[in-house]
This record gives sequence, C-alpha cells and structure tokens, in this order.
Amino acid sequence: MVRTGERTVGQAFGLAVHTVSRIHAGLTVCLVAAALAVCTGAPPDPDRPRAGAADAGDPYVPGRGNGGYDVAAYRLRVRYDPADDRLTGHATVTATATTGLSRFNLDLSGLTVGAVRVDGAPARHARDSDELVVTPARSLARGTRFAVDVEYTGVPQPVGNTALGLGGFLATADGAVALGQPDSAATWYPVNDHPSDKATYDIEVTVPDGLAAVSNGVPAGRVSGGGWTTWRWAERAPMASYLSMLVIGDYRVATGTHHGRPMVTAVAASLPADGPAAVSLARTGEIVDFLADRLGPYPFDSYGGIALADGRVSYALETQSRPVYGPSFFRSGRPDPVVVAHELAHQWFGDSVSLARWSDIWLNEGFATYAEWLWLEHDGGRTVERSFAAHYAATDWSQPSVDPGRANMFGNAVYQRGALAVHALRRTVGDEVFFRILRSWTAERRGGNVTTADFVA
Repeated sequence: MVRTGERTVGQAFGLAVHTVSRIHAGLTVCLVAAALAVCTGAPPDPDRPRAGAADAGDPYVPGRGNGGYDVAAYRLRVRYDPADDRLTGHATVTATATTGLSRFNLDLSGLTVGAVRVDGAPARHARDSDELVVTPARSLARGTRFAVDVEYTGVPQPVGNTALGLGGFLATADGAVALGQPDSAATWYPVNDHPSDKATYDIEVTVPDGLAAVSNGVPAGRVSGGGWTTWRWAERAPMASYLSMLVIGDYRVATGTHHGRPMVTAVAASLPADGPAAVSLARTGEIVDFLADRLGPYPFDSYGGIALADGRVSYALETQSRPVYGPSFFRSGRPDPVVVAHELAHQWFGDSVSLARWSDIWLNEGFATYAEWLWLEHDGGRTVERSFAAHYAATDWSQPSVDPGRANMFGNAVYQRGALAVHALRRTVGDEVFFRILRSWTAERRGGNVTTADFVA
C-alpha cells in the first residue's frame, strides 16, 4: 500500500492504472495532446458575426451538437396523442452567444417546424437533414443572451443503436417512451444535443386523461381539462440532453418523499404490483443512502425510477434523477438491486459530473460498475476483492478503456476495465484517501463537465 506522503495521488493513479491495463497509454495521449496543443493560424474574430458550427466536433457523435452558443435552459411544452402518434411541441431555448452569430443550428430529427422566433421576432429557418438552421432577423453579438421559440409537429421516430438497441422516441400501444444514449433528445425537441452543453429544464406534457406522463426532476403539478391532462416537471440542476426522458402510458405512479425530497417511481401497469421490478425500485432510497455515504451528498432535488414493459428497450439508462429500467433485468423473476445501484451511481458519475466528450465514457461506466461491486458486498454478496479478481481474470486486454472508439463505447473495456482501474487506485492509495478522492471529485466538479485528464489532475 502506498501512502500519499510517499507519492502524489496523481502518480499513484498512474501506477494503479498501469497494474491493470494499458489504459495509461490513452491517458498519456490525452495529457500530451493538451500540453502540446499549438495555434496554427490567426484565431477567428469572436466578435464578427458568422454561422455557428453545425457539429460539436465529437467524432463519437458526428453531426450532433452545435457551436456558437451555450444553452442555459429549455422550456418544453409538448402534446402527444397515442391514437395517431402525433406530437405537437413548443420549445423555448434560452442561450448565450459565445461568438458573434449570423445564424446557428439546433438538432431536430424528422419533425416539421412551423414558426421560429428569436427574442420574439420572426426568424428564417431551414432544414439541413437533422439540423434546424436558424437565421435571426439581426445578428447576435458575442455575450448576448437570447431566447429561441420553435413550434413543431410530427410523428417522432426511434433511433437505432447497434450497441444498445432502439432509442429515441418509441411509440407504444398505450403511449410512448423517449430515451437513449448517446443521443435521443433531438427526436422530440430542438436541442444542442451534446453533453458538453448542459442546461436546466421545465417540461410540460399533455396527454389524454388516464395516462401518466413522467419526466425528469421535481413534479410541478398537473392540470386536467377537456379530456387531457398536463403533467409538469422541473429539473433545476444542469442536465445533459441525453439524460432527458419522457415516459407516457398506463403506469402505477407513486409519489412520496425521501429526506424531504420527492421520490417518484412509475411501474408499467402490465407488470406485477409486487413483482421484481417494483421490489427493486422500492430499494431506491436505501441504495442512494448507501452511495451517498461513499460518494458524497446526493446531487439532485428528487429521486425515483421507472420500470418499462417494452422489450425493445433492452437496457437501463441513468436518466437524471429518475433512471429508466428495461424489462430484461427482471425477467428471471428475482429483484435486481445491482442494476439499480449502477444507475443510481450514475447520478454522481455521468449526470452531475458529466463528460466533456464521449471518448472518456469510462468515467461514467467504470465508476458506476465499481459502485455495483460496492453495493454487492454491502448487500451480502461477493466482496469487492472477489469481483476485482473475477473480472481481472476474464478481461480482454486488447481493448482500451480510454477512447475505445464509437463501436466499443459500451463494451466491457469501458465498464469492467474501467472498474478495475478504479479498484487499483483504491489498492494503491488506501481506503481513506480513495473515498476522499471520490467525494472531492463529485463535490468540486458537481454540475460540470470533465475529461480523463481532469481526473488524473
């Protein structure tokens, strides 16, 4: 065991990672690239109005995200009718220009745009594949705060992902589900669809009476009239767009409190009321408290979870404040609190402390996988050391954890090798320093975006 008086924590992490994989090569590339970055020409004048970038520049999600502005808030008002799968929406996007803008883009897939206004004035707009190109009546000066209103309608579509399965907007027999990683938001509202641009959300969803409409954050009331009910939700902590979700349909929705904050769970009505999904979600508060003791205070204003019955969703996703679980985790007939621990750990690692670029996804999945090992030991299962040994023996060392490539961003190297590196760090610096590192990381980086180099530092 190495004490911090003998080596710096940064050196210790380098040694720890070296013991379990060649991940250190990726870290070195990241650090050297940052250190040796040079400017190869005169920088553009940020005050001269120009077109905002139509891409965030992340090769893992080509075409997603945009440049030239920073979103502060989304206000989404959508109406969905399962009878014809039609969605009608009005989005208000409040942002600040980070450079002079003559026009800018929003990501929006497949839906038809009606009126667009910038600060209340009509703006020209055009479609370029999955991009909505907006030209305001007057250029926006750098530093200008502005609001974009977009009216849109259509039948939203799913997004195929070879690693995870279907995501995006999925129509169901009784409603719809909108979620997915790394992208899904643009299938149901205009958005800067990259985790580097986090924002707050107000979400209003109007559906036929009798259906639930559950989203992120704190429940902000519901109003019924004329055969329709509007459900309101508010997420005041900055949220990456892929963590936004919408679940509409026949669900048993339970609202309570946990440590004075709302606890909202929703279980598909077709699943047993006392079945494994409901039993697993019922442990949400207990698992959050266990994780908070090790990772630091829970970072959001509400808790919960949603259990789906739609088999097309073959994954669980850490949608902010309220993870969504596909039915495959509960088909054995037994509860699965381990998957709940994984998705709840993401509330710290991935949701509160978010990625600046997808190539560092191990920062999300490695730590969430390690939280599974911690919970399993706490809940009477195998120890963390046994989990480490089992996965170490079974690991394919040919795949990197850092920058694994888009095709492997959800592969075992990201999850299991990432967790191996986390435990090697713990072995190297000792328990006291290790858990202090985790609590400091989640506190200091709360609400922000990070890279592997940031964690090394």
